[in-house]
Amino acid sequence: MVEKEESVISEEEAAQYDRQIRLWGLDAQKRLRGSRVLLVGMKGLGAEVAKNLILAGVKALTMLDHEQITEEVTRSQFLIPVDSSEKNRAHASLERAQYLNPMVEVKADNENVENKSDDFFLQFDAVCLTCCSRDLMIKIDQLCHKHQIKFFAGDVFGYHGFTFADLGVEHEFVEEKPKMVKPSQEISDGPEAKKPKIDPNETMMVKKISSFCQLKDALENLLKRTPNDYFLLQVLLKFRTDKGRDPLPECFPEDSELLLQIRNDVLDSQGLSSDLLPDDFVSWCFSEMAPVCAVVGGVLGQEIVKALSQRDAPHRNFFFFDGIKGSGVVDCLGVNQ
Repeated sequence: MVEKEESVISEEEAAQYDRQIRLWGLDAQKRLRGSRVLLVGMKGLGAEVAKNLILAGVKALTMLDHEQITEEVTRSQFLIPVDSSEKNRAHASLERAQYLNPMVEVKADNENVENKSDDFFLQFDAVCLTCCSRDLMIKIDQLCHKHQIKFFAGDVFGYHGFTFADLGVEHEFVEEKPKMVKPSQEISDGPEAKKPKIDPNETMMVKKISSFCQLKDALENLLKRTPNDYFLLQVLLKFRTDKGRDPLPECFPEDSELLLQIRNDVLDSQGLSSDLLPDDFVSWCFSEMAPVCAVVGGVLGQEIVKALSQRDAPHRNFFFFDGIKGSGVVDCLGVNQ
């Protein structure tokens, strides 16, 4: 983890971030302003996360993506101008991203993340991966976990999306809680005399510690109550590994067939029935849906901000979103409760 310099909020920054400082406090904003973040993958979800982090006011954001712009990407990626002459997704996103907040150092890098050395990742306080293979996510998470760098991952597949967080063995944060006061002296006996009361006009900050496991453990250690979305994620990550891409609308017939086969293989290996993921799941996981990117990107951006500012309890450790049902769930997998 990079050595943090003492962050000082200038008058201009105090005015810019006034609402946020009122919401989570000056100390939290200072920690955020001293943080450098790496964001990998500038498709629709990456654009949403970038926007949220830049507006929140991190010190610096590096957008890393070696892929070229495609027509499909432009349907959900609002940082890329329609008439952009730039072909790389990261560089094409740079101008609009920087315009969101001139106080944040925004950089674009068009190198392949797989070619980056370990030292490259050590300059950041948080690393967020999108559009990456399962093996690559596990590898980078292991590096981040070892060096106490906060690790996040997320993706959107059609109407479905997920986020994952590994904030290390011990993540310290504070929560604002209602202040408890002693009962009035006027109450001398009875059960009411022993019960502390909540003062609605006062709050107190409570320090807490939460522990996280690595992505590898979370993907391998199943529980009896494991949600169906977890198995859907396994199927989609396996597809990405096998094909080197996500399911494409123009390849619907053959991609659907492969998804069903992977579904059978994944569930069979766990001794589970294929009925756990009905056949029609293939109709809802093609391409990125912009509204789903907005929801998942909002959650992922919020979790990164909470982790860096050390304010409020983080999601531990998966968040699954189902756009068909219009609902999401936080689930802790691979960690001793």
